[in-house]
This record gives sequence, C-alpha cells and structure tokens, in this order.
Amino acid sequence: MATMSVASQSISFFSSSIFFSSSTKNPKFCLALKCRGNGEALSLNPIRSQLSPPIPVLSFTGEKVGETFLDLKSAPPDTARSVVHRGIVTDQQNSRRGTASTLTRGEVRGGGKKPYQQKETGHARRGSQRTPLRPGGGVIFGPKPKDWSIKINRKEKKLALSTAILSAAVNAVIVDEFVGQFEKPKTKEFIAAMKRWGLDPKDKATFLFGGDDEVSENLILSSRNIRTLKMLTPRTLNLFDVLNADKLVFTRSAVEYLNRMYAVNIEGEEEEEESEGNVEESENGSSDAE
Repeated sequence: MATMSVASQSISFFSSSIFFSSSTKNPKFCLALKCRGNGEALSLNPIRSQLSPPIPVLSFTGEKVGETFLDLKSAPPDTARSVVHRGIVTDQQNSRRGTASTLTRGEVRGGGKKPYQQKETGHARRGSQRTPLRPGGGVIFGPKPKDWSIKINRKEKKLALSTAILSAAVNAVIVDEFVGQFEKPKTKEFIAAMKRWGLDPKDKATFLFGGDDEVSENLILSSRNIRTLKMLTPRTLNLFDVLNADKLVFTRSAVEYLNRMYAVNIEGEEEEEESEGNVEESENGSSDAE
C-alpha cells in the first residue's frame, strides 16, 4: 500500500481540516479520454481518485487492531474549496423554509368602514383603520413566502461530499464491532467508550454507520443525551455534519459503503459519454436529413 504524507496546512470551513495540498504524495489518477462528434476533438478529462491517510482501526476496548484507507473521488486541489463551498451553501440554502409572511393593508381583517368623515374634523383624512400608520394595520414591504432553493448538479454534490470526507479523514477513526456492545441504555458507558477511542465528549463527533449495521435502540438511547454527537446513516449523511465535526467515527461497514458509493467509476462514466455521443450523432443526422 502506498504511503501517504499528510499536509501540515489546515484549511477549514468550520473545525475540520479540509483539503489536501498539492504536495500529497502518490495519489492515484484515472484518466478518461472524451471523444466528441466525429472523433477529431479529444479532450483529457482527469478523474481523480485519492487514498486517504491511514485510518486506525480500534476495537471496542480501544486497542489498535489495524489500519485501512478511504479510496474516494476527490476534486483537484485548485477547485476543491469552491466545490465544497458550493455544496454546503446549496444544502443550507435549500433547507430554508421561506415561510415568513406578513399581511398588507388589503389582507388585514376589518377596516371596511371609514373611521370618520373626510372634512371638518381637524384631523388628517383617513379611509381605513388598517392603514400601516396605525397599530393593528398592515405591514409595508413585509416578507412574503419565498423559495430559496438553488440547483446543484447531482455529480457535483456527490463530489463535494466525497472530497470533504476524504480531506477530513485525518481526524477519523474506525471502531470495529461496537454496534451491539450496549446491553442497556447507559450514557456513562458510552462516554467511557468514547474516551477509550481517544474522543473528548466535549468535542463535536460524527458517527457514520453503514447499510449493513443494525443500530440497536440501546445504542441510540445511550448517545442521544450527548449534545456534541451526531449519529448518521447512509440515508442521513450530509455535508454540514462532516465539515462541522472535530472527529469522524466510522464502522467497517461504513468504510465499505463509502469506498463503494464514492469511488471513481470510469466504466459508468464512459457509458454515459457514449450515450451522449449517440444522441448528438442522431440529432446531427436528423438535421442533415431535413
């Protein structure tokens, strides 16, 4: 297995160490050639797969039993920050409900009768009690329901998540076979286990389980009172909790899931490119026939 050197420079959005520098040794590069149209124009599209630093594998008692790696798709160093930034901005903006709403003077209940006559009162003329100038009236230029969501490509969002996980792997550990170790709900036992794994209960930690892990109810009850803890599954895995964590804790099943779902798949991408080329050729043929 190739040895990896971890960059000393720490660049982070929140508290995690994000993005390897270009001095990382021995990255794996998979190159795919794109051929468009008649095959004359060839462009080199680098699909970058990179090994993480060695991640220690710990037993439930805290003993080191081995090491493993994450082999994930990663954005190039010069664009990694922008890709992850766009991913986190999209997630946070799409989570806004946009339901803030106020009533205008035409929507406030009441105010149909003229308060007093137009003239000969010595007061300013007033046509409604629901004017914005009086208490209980409408609101001028107040907020209305709004859609804050923005679009991001599916592959770009997936690349942002894999890049963040790979770069935050320097602060990750793998705990083997601890899912079924809790016979009864006990927060004190879970905190003791975290200390054995080198985790400070006061630091933010994100646990990721794989699809094959059967998370027991005792484990959930033992950890739910720890405010700095996040328990994620493949269904709830998100970019914010990865970036916001000081420590990442994986199970073996989670590592297998990440290496399977976020690895470089050249065959699948080549099939997509061939299908795109066939569509373009069919469109060109139909236009020539016309």
